[in-house]
Amino acid sequence: MKSANCKFIPAIVFILASLIAVPVASASDVDDLTAMLQEFLHTAHTEAAHRVFWADDLVYTSSNGTRFGKADILAGFTDSDRSDESPAVVYSAEDIDVKIFAPAAVVAFRLVGVPADNSGVLQYLNTGTFLKRDGRWQVVAWQATAIPGAADPPD
Repeated sequence: MKSANCKFIPAIVFILASLIAVPVASASDVDDLTAMLQEFLHTAHTEAAHRVFWADDLVYTSSNGTRFGKADILAGFTDSDRSDESPAVVYSAEDIDVKIFAPAAVVAFRLVGVPADNSGVLQYLNTGTFLKRDGRWQVVAWQATAIPGAADPPD
């Protein structure tokens, strides 16, 4: 009878070791990701912000159904882009919901864009999948969906 019980010991040890090895998200991860998102949106008009925020293996699906990666985003910046200039659209996030699945996280929010020319507020539902690699969060997948009829009419 003892030999039958011994068969399960390696499996139990393996399961316990696996649970111990799983990184645990700190309570500050939600705060860190929220602050990271807000900082990115505040500086989204700069190439430097995009270099840090997006992972090299990013898969981005835009609101118009176009799929592209980080290299495509960075290619959209030109030498004439200046980080000290006012952005054409100021972005912010509302209704932020962060779910941690260490070492991953899903961040869902409503993106609000206010054009400098006041041509109408833009609103999108965005969902980003973040991975924590080498102690740093980066976006590996992004989905943007325009909210139908959510744009405010121009003044």
